[in-house]
Amino acid sequence: MSDAENPEPGTETSPPWHELLRALIRWESLLVVLLLASIGYGASVSPHFLTSTTLFFIGLNVGEIAIIALPLTLIIITGEIDLSVASMLGLTGLFMAELFDHGWPIWPAIFAAILLGGVLGAFNGFLITRLGLPSLAVTIGTLTLYRGIAQGILPTDTISGFPQGLANIGVVPIPHTHIYWSVLIFLVLAVVFGVVLHATPLGRSIFAIGANQEAAFYSGIRVKRIKFWLFVLSGMICGLAGVLWTLRFASARYDSGIGLELFVVTAVLLGGVSIFGGRGTIVGVVLAVAVLGTLQTAMTADLIPAQDQNIVIGGLLLASVIVPNLGDIYRRGRDRLQAIVARRHAAVVAKEETT
Repeated sequence: MSDAENPEPGTETSPPWHELLRALIRWESLLVVLLLASIGYGASVSPHFLTSTTLFFIGLNVGEIAIIALPLTLIIITGEIDLSVASMLGLTGLFMAELFDHGWPIWPAIFAAILLGGVLGAFNGFLITRLGLPSLAVTIGTLTLYRGIAQGILPTDTISGFPQGLANIGVVPIPHTHIYWSVLIFLVLAVVFGVVLHATPLGRSIFAIGANQEAAFYSGIRVKRIKFWLFVLSGMICGLAGVLWTLRFASARYDSGIGLELFVVTAVLLGGVSIFGGRGTIVGVVLAVAVLGTLQTAMTADLIPAQDQNIVIGGLLLASVIVPNLGDIYRRGRDRLQAIVARRHAAVVAKEETT
C-alpha cells in the first residue's frame, strides 16, 4: 500500500467528511447560501430579475460601497475602524466639482480629489496613531467635521456640467457587457487587496497587529506606521469613490453619500471580518457585497420602502457581529454560570459548617 494509505503514527489525516464539514461551515460558504437565497427571493418577486440588466443595477447599488469596503477591511483587521468614509466620499467629490467649476481640467481635478482624500485619511491616522486616540471616537468626529466642511463649501446648490463621456459611466455599462464601471474597478482592486492581505509580509503584519498589537510591536512590526498608511489609503480610495459617485449622478452636493457608512461597515462585517480584529478575508467581503447588492435590488423590485430596507441591513449588521462570536458568548455564559454555582455551593458548605 502507499504511504497515503498507511500514514506514519502521529501523522494521521482527518477523514474526508471532516474536511467537507469544515468547508461547509466556513463563513464564506454561508455567504454563498445567503447569496443564492437572495437570488431566489428576487426571482420570486419579479419575472425579470434573472436578466443581465439586473446585474447592472446590482452593481449600481453597491459599486462605490464595495470600493470603500476594501481598505476598511484592512483597517478593521488591525482592530481599528473608520466611520468617516462616507463623509470623505462626499467632501472629495465636491472638491473635484468645485475645481472643475473654477476652470480646472477634469483629470487634474480628479487627481486633486484623490490627493485630498489621502490628506483627510492622514488626519485620521495622525490622531489615532500619533496622539493615541481611539479610532471610533476620532472617526465619528471627523465624520461630522468633513460633512460640515462640505456643507460650508456648498450649502444648498449643486454643481453639474461634467464632460459627457465621464458622466456616462454611471448610466452606461462597459461596452458589450452589463457590468457597471465601478464594479470593474472594485474587482481589480479586490484582486490587488487580496494578494497584499493574504500573500505578502504586509498582510501577515496586518493580521498580527489585529490578533495582538503588543506582541506584534515587540516582534518588530511597525504597528503605528502600518495603521497610519492604512488610513491614508482609506482616504485615497474614498476620494476615488467620491469621484465615481459624483460622475454617476452628474452633480455634486454636500450630502452626497450621507449614511453610506452603515452599508460599508455591514459589507465588511458580513464578509466575516472580525470587529475585534485579526480575522477576515477579501473573498468574504466580495461575497458580502454581492449579497447586499442582490438583496437590495430584490427588495426594491418587491417595492419595499427604503426605511424598511435599512431595517434588514441593520439586522444583517447585528447578525454579522453576533453569529461569528456565538462560541465565545456561550463559553463566557457557561463560565459565568459555573462561577455562580460554585459561589452558591461554597456558601452552602460554609453555612453547614457554622451550624
